[in-house]
Amino acid sequence: MSKIKIATVGPIPRDTIITHNGETIKKYGCITHPTIALSRLLGEDGTVYPISHVNKVDEAPIKELFAPYSNIDTRGVYTDQDKGTIIELKFLDQNNREEKQLSKMAPVTPKDVEPFLQVDAFVFVPVTDFEIDLETLKYIKENSNALIIFDAHGPTSKVDDEGTRSRKFWEDKEEWFPYIDVLKMNLEESQFSWLKDERILTHYDEHFTEHLDDFADYTLSKNVNTLYITLDSRGCMEYHTEDGKTVHQFIPSVPVTYVIDTTGCGDSFAGGLAYGLSVHKDRIRAAQYANILGALRTQGRDFQVFKDKDETEKIREEHYS
Repeated sequence: MSKIKIATVGPIPRDTIITHNGETIKKYGCITHPTIALSRLLGEDGTVYPISHVNKVDEAPIKELFAPYSNIDTRGVYTDQDKGTIIELKFLDQNNREEKQLSKMAPVTPKDVEPFLQVDAFVFVPVTDFEIDLETLKYIKENSNALIIFDAHGPTSKVDDEGTRSRKFWEDKEEWFPYIDVLKMNLEESQFSWLKDERILTHYDEHFTEHLDDFADYTLSKNVNTLYITLDSRGCMEYHTEDGKTVHQFIPSVPVTYVIDTTGCGDSFAGGLAYGLSVHKDRIRAAQYANILGALRTQGRDFQVFKDKDETEKIREEHYS
């Protein structure tokens, strides 16, 4: 079996996080979560390539963070533009937070991904709408056989001139969908991608799911192969097409007794999808790994929460066998 190669693409923000428990955590976030989670899962069987633009001052600590993981290749961590991401997050409760962006990352372009076209999968986890060029996805589609996994958090988020981060409708989604193989989003982002009611931008209803079937039909008709929608702590829905019809399945979450920090759960979930789809070629098994990584992420303040393949498999067998 040839070794698996996965690229994780997006910002590596220098985060200051105030948790819902009132604790202050400072760390590097976003693609650090799926990068390290995948590194632990793949072990000697694969390599992870983080691709990002960072501030020059952050290069050494970021590479020091990745240094203990011998299968993480940091050639794609670029400092030539000296434009990385700095974010402050204040959690109002377990899931909702106020966000302030102090520095913006330079967008990831075709030139940045060109050295990595031979990977098995690209996992895009942008946190804001300007971080990934659509031309980058088009370039990969035209020049690579890699699976493109895309997190919708980016195109449903924006930053104003004062650095205040807020949610937005994904107006140009039909331009993106033909270049995405696997689309991942949470329930709130699915609402921003389908509904047009301005009230949902400030009043999120976690129980409103009536739109999901119509949204899935539309998404899959635009060349997306698989759609995953997370439902907060409940689990996730998986949608794909069989014999011209949309089919779906609910994959329950891995229960968590006490949540320490939810930052990076969605990013970690995307990493689990990449692992399951690249290694096992199985949509449901991929969702199981994704749920596991999301649950593990809540269990600590650092990256020691992630487990190796054998330990992760034990969790999967316990909850999904």
